Amino acid sequence: MSVDKAFREMVRNEIEAQLKPLRDLVSRLEAGTSDLDSLRSVAEQLAPLASAVGPLFGVSGGGRSSASTPARRSPGRPPKSSASSSSSSSSGSSSSSAGGKRRGRKPADEGGARDCAIQGCGKPSRTKGYCAAHYQKLRMLEKTNRRPSEWKDYAAPNSVEDIKLPRGRAAAKALAEAAKNAG
Repeated sequence: MSVDKAFREMVRNEIEAQLKPLRDLVSRLEAGTSDLDSLRSVAEQLAPLASAVGPLFGVSGGGRSSASTPARRSPGRPPKSSASSSSSSSSGSSSSSAGGKRRGRKPADEGGARDCAIQGCGKPSRTKGYCAAHYQKLRMLEKTNRRPSEWKDYAAPNSVEDIKLPRGRAAAKALAEAAKNAG
């Protein structure tokens, strides 16, 4: 029993040593919250005075919602009207309605989007003339040295015939053969 008691005492002492900084931090936080509560009560007591004296110093309305809490806005970018007016006035650009250079793909009517190079795919191309799925296939084919010669970068839309890749044991054989041919 004495070994068990000594072991428990050792574990208890180690836990106490590990928890001491955490307890100190919690006590400091509790002291800080009491200070914060006292500051909040002082601010509440001074609120009527601030609303009465505020207009004399150019401070608008003494409403608590506008003074302590900023106006909430919806997530995402701000509306175009405020963003374009502030950017055009600061930079002096002539395209105030456009709001600067647009990012992303051009619309199809402006010649930006075109179909995937694979015949019958029909999805819009994203990289090197291929849609996202076929571009991933192209990358895998390049990585394994099995890229067909007709799979060219920036191929014309619907100009490349899709290939069916083997799966399972046939795929392992094809990879081994491609590695043997490459090396």
